[in-house]
Amino acid sequence: MDEELNVTYMITLAGHVEVHRYRYLYFMIICIVYMLIICSNSTIVYLIWTHQNLHEPMYIFIAALSLNSVLFSTNIYPKLLVDFLSEKQIISYQACLVQYFMFYALGGSEFLLLSAMAYDRYVSICKPLQYPTIMTKTTIKIFLALAWLVPACQLVASATMSANQKLCGFNLRVIFCNNSIYKLHCETSRTISVYGVFILLNVALFPMLFIIFTYAKIFITTYRSCKEVRKKAAETCLPHLLVLINFSLLCTYDVIIVRLESDIPKIARLIMTLQIVLYHPLFNPIIYGIKMKEISKHLKHLLRQDKMK
Repeated sequence: MDEELNVTYMITLAGHVEVHRYRYLYFMIICIVYMLIICSNSTIVYLIWTHQNLHEPMYIFIAALSLNSVLFSTNIYPKLLVDFLSEKQIISYQACLVQYFMFYALGGSEFLLLSAMAYDRYVSICKPLQYPTIMTKTTIKIFLALAWLVPACQLVASATMSANQKLCGFNLRVIFCNNSIYKLHCETSRTISVYGVFILLNVALFPMLFIIFTYAKIFITTYRSCKEVRKKAAETCLPHLLVLINFSLLCTYDVIIVRLESDIPKIARLIMTLQIVLYHPLFNPIIYGIKMKEISKHLKHLLRQDKMK
């Protein structure tokens, strides 16, 4: 068994379509998108970091989401760029496991960060007098730590179990490593499958239900309140809901791609996969930069300064 673990297995990523014919076009598109993701999300983080009036829980969580998007994209895009210029799209099984781990750990962090934001909005709107005592700096640090550590700790166990599985396949019909790595195993592990459901419940389904319940409470409270309260709730909650809906749909795509892999045409699979890595990292800064009044104000001021230079 130890000798098997020391062998470097190379996995072929067969999800690329017409790579050789359009390799430079693909490379340019992905490179431009990656730079846009890095620049737009970094700008949001920079604005929140440098402006004292944005040092509030809601904006700190937005900065954390933007940072998460940068890490999420960096896990996928550099390898994609290399693949588009390579004759063969291959990856070692160990590197594939790392990419799989990062992809789902950061995806889980996204849901938990959105849950923390939902709770922050709930306390701010439904319990405004208690807000300063509940959403303290310590509380924020705990939420941030849990959002990144809980999914990562759970995915470590899953990746370790997968690393110890015997491989009978070396071909994945994807462009990056996701849950489809289980199809490489000689036998379907019941333990890994059950543990995978456990992780899905902890970092996706339960946070989703919590967010829905929290926003339902917010809408009930604001419906009974004055127009000013309803306006405030709409301004701060709508961007979060748009991001949540967008990310949930993309996660559903990921499940569909893996479960119906053999039933979906190759080009359709590629398009659905690209939606996961293209839309969401760009969607966050656009939504928060436009819809969040304070961030939008500082962003316009920053752009005016650049023009004056």
